[in-house]
Amino acid sequence: MYRVKEGIMGCAIGDALGTITKNQDRDYLLDHPVLKMTPCIKKGLPKGSWGDSTSLMLATTYAITKKGINYDYIAENCVSWFTSNKFCSVSESFGIGKSTLKSLVRFTQREKPAYECGENSINDNGNSSLKLMLPLVFYLTAKKETKEKVYEIIKKVCSITHRHELSICACYIYVHYIMFILNGNNKFAAIKKLKSVDFSMFSNATLQYYSRILVGNIYELDIDEIKSSSFVVDTLESVLWCFLKSDNFKDCLIATTNIGGDTSTIGALAGSIAGIYYGTNNIPKDWIDNVRKKEYLTEISEDYERFIRLASYNDNL
Repeated sequence: MYRVKEGIMGCAIGDALGTITKNQDRDYLLDHPVLKMTPCIKKGLPKGSWGDSTSLMLATTYAITKKGINYDYIAENCVSWFTSNKFCSVSESFGIGKSTLKSLVRFTQREKPAYECGENSINDNGNSSLKLMLPLVFYLTAKKETKEKVYEIIKKVCSITHRHELSICACYIYVHYIMFILNGNNKFAAIKKLKSVDFSMFSNATLQYYSRILVGNIYELDIDEIKSSSFVVDTLESVLWCFLKSDNFKDCLIATTNIGGDTSTIGALAGSIAGIYYGTNNIPKDWIDNVRKKEYLTEISEDYERFIRLASYNDNL
């Protein structure tokens, strides 16, 4: 029902493929596309290694499994990723962004609750807060919370790393879109429903940044109109564009791997949606076989799915 394993496995595979090509030039990649999992020679990483996008998602998943929505505990697990190398595909963490690092270090000083520790400048709108959102999709779908509670939970989890309204709005869009998918809508119907969501809690200035998603048709744009940077707006547009322009899991992930820029994050976020939408039977077997720690990914997925099923019947979780 909830397709937790599909989302988590899709995230890790998209992350691993994108790690190979991260920050490479788009024109070069379109001429020399990466079509399979290989070692990341530039970073000295073995085949199938996934990075911070999956690690932060797993840290959040684990935290909610153990204590429900506990913002400080989510932050504690994110801190343990880069200080103790937990939730990693290799022996040490890699890929943490500057704003995320500053936010999590601020949390370790214990002067504020986790959701007041995120960076809040217009210049601090990287995409790391989106990496925390996949577990919320499953949790909020199961709990059937009010729209006010949904907004509160998304805002506070986002604000662990990024408190600016642009980042919160991106997370709000991303979570709602996947929730529409989980509720049985096809990808285009989900976009249509997304446009009818209440966004009145966000300023017009912020919503203008997302007009190509919420007013226009992002999938009608040419690739040259899509920026694939780590700026949260660019990342979200790239994720939705790659997913909507493809019609199967493999083509979606080939698109994210070769779009240039922050391919690991774009791959992880789009891979989560594509995994849920198409299912594991449509993920190439060699990608599943070669992704690092697939047994661990399966275990944490199954634990979270059990928690989600219980949460759907228990108001105290």
